[in-house]
Amino acid sequence: MQLICLNPNDNVAVALCDLKAGQKATLTDGRKLTVLEDTGFGHKVAVSAIAQGEKVLKYGLPIGSATRNIVAGEHVHVQNMKSDYIWRPDR
Repeated sequence: MQLICLNPNDNVAVALCDLKAGQKATLTDGRKLTVLEDTGFGHKVAVSAIAQGEKVLKYGLPIGSATRNIVAGEHVHVQNMKSDYIWRPDR
């Protein structure tokens, strides 16, 4: 097992080790996925297609939005998503 989905509704999984492009990875639920890019430990990999503007879900919650279409197996990070977190000093 190389990827963990933290919630069944997540569209990303977290790498439990460094992953290489082309590597077949197994998720905690038994699904298999081909990793398309080198992805470091702790980083996110899309487990399904995520359309531009769609929410990136981790922990069952939105953590950002896709800035372009993302395909399953792709590394999900600042190159293809933006945080939806907006810091407000009054909170």
